[in-house]
Amino acid sequence: MRKRGYHHGNLKQALIEAALGLIEEKGPTGFTLSEAAKRAGVTPAAVYRHFEGREDLIAEAARLGYEIFADVMEHAFESGQPSALASFEATGRAYLAFARKFPGHYVAMFESGISPNRTPELALAAGRAKAVQERAAVALSQHIPPEKRPPASMFSAHIWAMSHGVVELFARGAPGTKSPFPPEDLLETGIGIYLRGMGLIEPDK
Repeated sequence: MRKRGYHHGNLKQALIEAALGLIEEKGPTGFTLSEAAKRAGVTPAAVYRHFEGREDLIAEAARLGYEIFADVMEHAFESGQPSALASFEATGRAYLAFARKFPGHYVAMFESGISPNRTPELALAAGRAKAVQERAAVALSQHIPPEKRPPASMFSAHIWAMSHGVVELFARGAPGTKSPFPPEDLLETGIGIYLRGMGLIEPDK
């Protein structure tokens, strides 16, 4: 088979795209660098121009995923403005949408065992995504007196965990799991119950 020619500028991206496909098919530990190179149409030696090992390749896929994720979250937040509640709920729904549209990135980010603190660049991208939801949480809690206000970082983390759980159990088609309701409905009602219980929104809203 004839190898495709890659210029220096797009070899790295070709390897990342190959890795994303393999992650979706085999999981983050189910492929080798040689397989990624073969799928990208280059020799195994070419991989080492950009990545020292498979984990470095997966970490870069995760970093790019966090960049996309942060952009998706930003767009969701802005779409709900000027309502703080609408913005906060939109960031939760954006989590589900991202997981469905970018499964390879999602797995690299959350299921590969790669720490978001592996590199400064990865940590920065992960922090940007987290900051969007925390900003939405801060806006949602402004009506509560400071001495009674729950930490925004705490309840935004709770919603993040709830979103992740709905994705893992019901939104990604895991074997043996079937949602009794659409995942979006499960998440929306769960967020509503949680926020009312915390006193962040009025019972009649």
